[in-house]
Amino acid sequence: MKALRCDEPGKLTIIQRDIPKVGPGEVLVRIRRVGICGTDYHIFHGNQPYLEYPRVIGQELAGEIAEAPSGSSFRVGDIVCIEPYLSCGTCRACVQGKTNCCQHLQVLGVHRDGGACEYIAVPEGNVVPAAGLGLDEAAMVEFLSIGAHGVQRSGAASTSRVVVVGAGPIGIAAAIFAKARGAEVSVLDMNTRRLAFCKDEISVDHAFEVTPDIDDRLKKVTDGDFFDIVLDATGSSRTMMKGFSYVGHGGTYVLLSIVRADITFNDPEFHKRETSLLGSRNATRHDFEAVLDAMRSGRVPVTALASHRGDLDEAPSLVPMWSTPEAGVIKALVEL
Repeated sequence: MKALRCDEPGKLTIIQRDIPKVGPGEVLVRIRRVGICGTDYHIFHGNQPYLEYPRVIGQELAGEIAEAPSGSSFRVGDIVCIEPYLSCGTCRACVQGKTNCCQHLQVLGVHRDGGACEYIAVPEGNVVPAAGLGLDEAAMVEFLSIGAHGVQRSGAASTSRVVVVGAGPIGIAAAIFAKARGAEVSVLDMNTRRLAFCKDEISVDHAFEVTPDIDDRLKKVTDGDFFDIVLDATGSSRTMMKGFSYVGHGGTYVLLSIVRADITFNDPEFHKRETSLLGSRNATRHDFEAVLDAMRSGRVPVTALASHRGDLDEAPSLVPMWSTPEAGVIKALVEL
């Protein structure tokens, strides 16, 4: 079968490998869609902190059941998505239900080879039924779940004033699910096309282009109070540190981003606001189910999100192009 591998930073190739054998408790999935995510772009550019090369990329996965063990609830041909976080099930985090931050977590496409290939064998417990969804929709469940998880962590409510910093796919996902809770949602970005998308497709309350006077503009629109909840989805350590100043008194700061850097903040200001600082890693099965419900009820603009697509053979040339701001990508899908 074919697979898309990043051999080293800046080098993607199509390789041939055997179709995987199904082990105990596993199912074989024929991959039909792969969403190209921020992690894939970071791998390509050489700034993903948890990875060793070479690596088959791909963690936003949708496909069809090709083989399932006797007694499985799955049938050949079922449309599924894959929860790409392989947890141990026995560490303290897993026992407490926090499988997304398992001490021994293995993420497909990062710690082990991912699903940008024709077939993948995965534990049955990581396969999520996607009945009623199309393949494009199923391929978007994972990144939407990351945004939904961050919003759930934040405790956003209908009375919350929320700002999402960074209008890439994860930031857009966070904005969707903050709006779903009835919050007043603002989005910040330097990309005016993505800001327009947030206004037109998500109906965010405010979309701010980041300009030198952004602090004054945010202060004005919030009457000097700034925000109850700040969610950073930029992947920029400088912007992540700047985000502390957007948190209002008694507010919460959620870091959806991960970077190869130390993040620092002004301690007196942090204490004066009694800021709650939260990390948000990946997603849980509960988040996947919440996203599936939202998609089935038509609350996610899936058609608009799928802005670019190509096939697996084209991916080595398309992914570098898609990774540039000039490409205007919201979400790119590889079709198999």
